[in-house]
Amino acid sequence: MMDPHLTIAAPNDPVRAVALVLHGGRANSHAPVRPTHLTVVRMTPFATSLRHAGADLGLAVARLRYLVRGWNGATQSPVADVHWALKRITERYPSAPVALVGHSMGGRAAIHAAAAPPVRTVVGLAPWIEPGDLVDSVAGRDVLVLHGDRDRITNPANSAAWTARARAVAESAAFVSMAGERHAMLHRARLWHSMATSYVLATLLDVPPAETASAAGANVIAKVLAGDASLVV
Repeated sequence: MMDPHLTIAAPNDPVRAVALVLHGGRANSHAPVRPTHLTVVRMTPFATSLRHAGADLGLAVARLRYLVRGWNGATQSPVADVHWALKRITERYPSAPVALVGHSMGGRAAIHAAAAPPVRTVVGLAPWIEPGDLVDSVAGRDVLVLHGDRDRITNPANSAAWTARARAVAESAAFVSMAGERHAMLHRARLWHSMATSYVLATLLDVPPAETASAAGANVIAKVLAGDASLVV
């Protein structure tokens, strides 16, 4: 049986933390994931942003390509792949905390896999969340959900409601509504990249947002870290 595809970009300094980047997919599909699929390609600038900002801070950046494109109901196909990747990351960096950064179906997979021991941070980018999705998996984790208010592929109201429930168990949980943004996160792409990167480095490595984000992104993440749980940007 084939394994998922995992690549890890090591930093300049010894590894202190790892960001695992998770792409989106489809509700139902057993077709194999290709590196040229748009859902995979869209996560490249997020990984690049994390690498550039974290290279001198000890952040390794891992990218996972699932075996198949779909969630596939109760099978939850990408969740098993995320656990597979986390096991290999832990074997390589046994003491490093991990952030899961996932878009769409990847955000849902991140939430479902967040209870794994190395995970400390979860970033959901326009995540696919259903009303019945539980929050127990993010207990004790730092959680940030970013969602465009014009998204018609995944539901921003579901994300906001789930994040509100997650605050009862998470170390912290914040929801940021991205005004005018759609599912592809393209209108203000750099702000998406900046905020995701800044939050990962702040929560995993205690790096001040102003050192790793644009002024706009740093301002938002600073408010999130200060306890502002619901923002519109």
